[in-house]
Amino acid sequence: MPVLNRIAEFHDDMTAWRRHLHAHPELLFDTHETAAFVVDKLREFGVDEIHEGVGGPGVVAIIRGQGPGQTIGLRADMDALPMEERRDLPHRSQNPGKMHACGHDGHTAMLLGAARYLAETRNFAGAVALIFQPAEEGGGGAGVMVDEGMMDRFDIARVFALHNWPGLAPGKMDMNYGPTMAGADRFEIIVRGQGGHAAFPHDTIDPIAVAAQIVQSLQTIVARNVDPREPAVLSVTKFQAGTAFNIIPDHAELAGTVRIMREDLRQDMHDRLQKIVAAVAEAHGATAEVDYEFGYPVVVNDDAAVDTALVAARDVLGADNATLDHSPSMGAEDFGLMLKARPGAYVFLGAGDIPGLHHPDYDFNDEISPLGASFFARLVETAQPVGR
Repeated sequence: MPVLNRIAEFHDDMTAWRRHLHAHPELLFDTHETAAFVVDKLREFGVDEIHEGVGGPGVVAIIRGQGPGQTIGLRADMDALPMEERRDLPHRSQNPGKMHACGHDGHTAMLLGAARYLAETRNFAGAVALIFQPAEEGGGGAGVMVDEGMMDRFDIARVFALHNWPGLAPGKMDMNYGPTMAGADRFEIIVRGQGGHAAFPHDTIDPIAVAAQIVQSLQTIVARNVDPREPAVLSVTKFQAGTAFNIIPDHAELAGTVRIMREDLRQDMHDRLQKIVAAVAEAHGATAEVDYEFGYPVVVNDDAAVDTALVAARDVLGADNATLDHSPSMGAEDFGLMLKARPGAYVFLGAGDIPGLHHPDYDFNDEISPLGASFFARLVETAQPVGR
């Protein structure tokens, strides 16, 4: 089965929805206008229930199929990124400092397309819960919705999501069993020494020198404490200190991220970082404060859910175009918080040769919208066939 004909008929509508959303990006939990747009469309489509205010401005819509059955959840993220758009597109961002640079506008448009089709056809058993989530980009909106009881409230048995993937050809979909995106933590370190004149370093405790040694030492955590067959990343991404060329400052600030593919490695990385920072600082007569925040968990796909997604993807895209070849990404995604609550799968839809995610020149490829919407729709029909 190729792209569903009915969905192909409103390709232009999905493009218009997506470009409207792209022009009006909102951040984190401040996605109220986006949610209102989504609700207006869902009302037009005639879904059975619309529940607003789930996890802040989140929206959950219910469409009932034919006869009894489970409820399957489909999730799209709605929020944008705090960055400036560089390209002068007709639909470029009208909100300074905000940009849909990750394709959440496209994800929302594709799920709206699936909603329209499913509300018309209802060729499935049970029900589908359409989840429009705020605050994926750092706010953990998925976890807020789960913590508010979304899964139990709507009796969701399984949950699925997709992400557009630059570099993977349009018409291709990739996925894998087990871990598919990394768990991600963040840390901030303040090294405190004793400032003074740069001409008299012996009268100071130089926090820059101490912080530099901390940066170097932290690299041994992955290189010498983690099995080399185990994916792990520790990156120091911020080093700030000083105000003038001839002053040794009294403190230096570091920050960075830790990423892992196995949850039981997370605490080890944390503990090792704490010990190294404290020991290096003490060795030089300095002190150090560490603020370590455990972030999004590993996104772990359920094997049976992946099998279901693969069948649906091959029905839409063809047997050769949907594969299990995805290499787990060290990027992070809060959909892992939903997968901790219910089994499901996270898959990747090719977006073609376009600028990468979070790039100021990125723009979602509207040509793939019917593919994503058809996948969502076929997934529901595959997972919950009528008369099963």
